[in-house]
Amino acid sequence: MTTPATTLACTQCGGELHPDEGQIFLTCPYCGATVYVDKSQVVFHWSLTPTLDAAQAAAALRRWMSGSQTIKDLDKKATISGQAFQYFPLWYFKWRSPQGERIELEPAAATSVTELRRLALPAGDLKPYTADLEAQSEAPSVPLQAARQWLAQEHPGVELRENALVHVPIYLFKYTFQNQVYTAVVEAATGSVLANLFPSKPEAPYLLAGGLTALVYLCLAVVPLAGGAFGEGGGLLGGGIALALGLLAAPFLFAFAVWVASRI
Repeated sequence: MTTPATTLACTQCGGELHPDEGQIFLTCPYCGATVYVDKSQVVFHWSLTPTLDAAQAAAALRRWMSGSQTIKDLDKKATISGQAFQYFPLWYFKWRSPQGERIELEPAAATSVTELRRLALPAGDLKPYTADLEAQSEAPSVPLQAARQWLAQEHPGVELRENALVHVPIYLFKYTFQNQVYTAVVEAATGSVLANLFPSKPEAPYLLAGGLTALVYLCLAVVPLAGGAFGEGGGLLGGGIALALGLLAAPFLFAFAVWVASRI
């Protein structure tokens, strides 16, 4: 496995170089040689600085639980049973295609929350990884070569511009709802909440409300057609009846939809 690093060896004298983000050419301080940095071969090692403490992360999780994705009152019904902080490793790939430059993330260690690959990591927020973070860091267990092979399979023919290892600060939460344990991650730099499985709102009631509305107005649309079978005047009369019934039905259908939303 390639060892992630933010140091290079001078090709002339072997001296240790420390490139900064965005540098393409380095001047060796030992021999004066100029070194070109090929970021597709160099594995930079970065980290993100957390901005949330444990209480703020828990608050972010509760806000997510009370949002539109989860079932009603999950923030009140769920019980948080575990919370842990760590720096989680992600492989960071910057590549170019005919459509432009893109960034792809891939977990560098085993995790049940693969949604971590959806994180947005602004390059300007990345800082060099330091040894004092190791005690709280998860070691990468997915080899770089395996991650690069996955990238080549998913996006064949792309030009890899840069690969790096980024340790992202996360709070890993376990919570229980209806005797089932779920996992959620709060990214401690931005407060983003990520989860693969969670108690989501059932779709059936919403489909029922939408289907009922569509059925009602479909039936009303037939009224002018039926009236037209009895002549031009019948069509106009049918259209007026359909319009009146549609206006009459709208408040009831809206109230039913609101009731469904409030119950789920």
